[in-house]
Amino acid sequence: MKSLSNPQRRLVIAASALVSLTLAGCNSDVSQVYSSADAAPSGKTGQVRIALLASSSQNGFNKAVYDGAVAKAKEYGDVEVTIFDGKFDSQTQFNQVQNVASQGTYDGIVLVPNDNVGIAAAIPAAAQAKIPVVTTLFPVGPDLTELKPQVEGIVSTVAANTEENSKKLAEGVVEYCEDKDPCRVAILIGQLQFPFDNLRNKAYRSVLDGHPNIKVVATGQGNYDRDTSLKAMQNILQANPKLDVVLSNADQQTIGAQVALESAGYDLSKMYVTGGGGNQEAIKQVRAGTWAADQVDFPNSMGRAALEQVVNAVRGKPVTPVIDANTLGPVPVIVTKEILDEHPDFAGEWAD
Repeated sequence: MKSLSNPQRRLVIAASALVSLTLAGCNSDVSQVYSSADAAPSGKTGQVRIALLASSSQNGFNKAVYDGAVAKAKEYGDVEVTIFDGKFDSQTQFNQVQNVASQGTYDGIVLVPNDNVGIAAAIPAAAQAKIPVVTTLFPVGPDLTELKPQVEGIVSTVAANTEENSKKLAEGVVEYCEDKDPCRVAILIGQLQFPFDNLRNKAYRSVLDGHPNIKVVATGQGNYDRDTSLKAMQNILQANPKLDVVLSNADQQTIGAQVALESAGYDLSKMYVTGGGGNQEAIKQVRAGTWAADQVDFPNSMGRAALEQVVNAVRGKPVTPVIDANTLGPVPVIVTKEILDEHPDFAGEWAD
């Protein structure tokens, strides 16, 4: 993921002279606007306006999705991308879909959903307004593992099978714990109220609970935030001073947990510590052998792919209904130090 964290500062877009950044003061949910039309050749027609509805515009992962969409928009020369701040709040994002559908300002939507199940009820408003929607990171609809569009108005999904990816991450824990009895595991999850975090947690447990030597001693909610995760891990350590594994679904959470663990005297290189998202700090930690593994996402590439599909839909061109996000990068979805040694140039597609 949702690599998804709260307290990142402001959107920083590194682009060329084609980039135009303006504050949209008339709508507090709109963070920034990128437009390539200002620098387009004279007489250029057919401008397309895309609303990118981020789960949180202050989140590094969402910023990378936006950056990828901006980069693709620059290639078109007549496409404008506006990012909306979902504030990690399901109702806020639900309202944004309906507002975009009713305003008549935007031609398409790229969505990074907070609640992929609940927001499905807002999508028909976009469909009625003939505004195609491409969802990234997660599918939208009742089936959390079905990537094919499930809701009228969704034309493409740029995502991976979260359940399968989560099981792969947990399988690394099983291998590490093979000769440890007990092998004490703490799980750090984003927010169990989110359907996909609940799915991840169940996927982890479906793998771990089949091994009697593995004891899940605590489950903390890190909210994709360093500080929240630091406190959550401090609380876990007070009740469980001995840990062998920290299984986290988000890099930001693992970074916060690392501070708590090291302060308590733990050497992470002698544990099995994971992250999720593949941000640049996580890749450094895995390369150094401090973390054992990381589940990697490619948000910049996802943003590019999603922007291309929504523009295709707007312009009546063929649309690819499913793009497997696991295939967008140069490394496999689960990386270890050994795998990264084979890919020395890979640094991660986003920064926290």
